[in-house]
Amino acid sequence: MNTIAANGAMALRVREGRDPVLLARILSALVLLPVAVAVVLLGGWPLTVLVAAAGALMIIEWDRLCGDRRFGALGVVQTAVVLVAIVATPTAGAVWGLVALIAGAALAAAMAPMSGRSPSWPGIGVLYVGLPCIAILWLREIPDAGRDILLWLLALVWATDIGAFVVGRSIGGPRLAPRVSPGKTWSGLAGGIVSGAGVGAAAAIASGTGSALGLAAISAVLAVVAQIGDLAESAVKRRFGVKDSGRIIPGHGGVLDRLDGVLAVAPAVALVLWVQQGGMPLWP
Repeated sequence: MNTIAANGAMALRVREGRDPVLLARILSALVLLPVAVAVVLLGGWPLTVLVAAAGALMIIEWDRLCGDRRFGALGVVQTAVVLVAIVATPTAGAVWGLVALIAGAALAAAMAPMSGRSPSWPGIGVLYVGLPCIAILWLREIPDAGRDILLWLLALVWATDIGAFVVGRSIGGPRLAPRVSPGKTWSGLAGGIVSGAGVGAAAAIASGTGSALGLAAISAVLAVVAQIGDLAESAVKRRFGVKDSGRIIPGHGGVLDRLDGVLAVAPAVALVLWVQQGGMPLWP
């Protein structure tokens, strides 16, 4: 009964516009969304600089999340590796960005025991943050379609996040993964999938090419990938007993908390497009 009452109270606050967490998320989105869209439209070095800033913040958050809360020599190396890989992608190509990232992950893993830490988490962090950053820059440079693909990707993740949050809080119901993230519900997952599919259909209609139903189906699958990315980060935070990766974004916590869906979806889209080059494209 207490759970039912709590869900009802949250739903009432959402309907009345008095949910403080939702309000904070909306205000954060109103600030961040125009900046992100403008930089994606510009592409080039403005996008590289934004991705580098986000990458640096995320690897710092990861190091503090999985380490001893101190930012030492290992954190400096992890940050430098991610930045080198990001800058190498537009200047030397994505392949060299990947080479730098993999070599840097191995270096971070080798240095970890010197700081009394397990070698796995520092290396995983470099790849977890760096791969999506490289994927975003590579996607933007796809001739003719890169800008639209990246805007669709971001809109898809944002819509999934908002749909899952609003529907989950309004309806509640059975928990999706109670041991990992007690706040996630199956109704929220459904809301995220429907929202993501809607973005896919709208993108196909707006582009005037391809099948709205086809891109909606692909977007629905990627909405699930985005939710898996959210759960993966939640699992890491639970592993280390941390609620939020940071406090930089009101309503979201850290940059990792805000971009966990993008971190999962961007490499997935890049991989599919890379594999399917010359075949049936993912993008209409």
